[in-house]
Amino acid sequence: MKRLGQIMYLHKDAYEEYEKRHNNLFPEMRQALKNAGAHNYSIFLNKKNGELFAYLEVDDLQKYNDIAKTDAAKKWWAYMEPLMDTNPDKSPVTIDLDELFHLD
Repeated sequence: MKRLGQIMYLHKDAYEEYEKRHNNLFPEMRQALKNAGAHNYSIFLNKKNGELFAYLEVDDLQKYNDIAKTDAAKKWWAYMEPLMDTNPDKSPVTIDLDELFHLD
């Protein structure tokens, strides 16, 4: 199991809509995440600057990374693209964080 931390950037006028859309996550996106071995997934918002912090655990990092090839992820990215900073393929701009400490 691998713990992942990521930073993404939400537009300041999109906080409520972002939360609303995640509360109604597409069933196919939910299933794609489960199929990719993602669990214990949380996203936190810094309301002062729109920074999102995502934490999740994955069983296999390569299997999780392959989610980017799925139709479900591409559809979700297109749906979320107006709300956040994105790459040319509409995936969110993401900064992967290095784990420096963990306490069970």
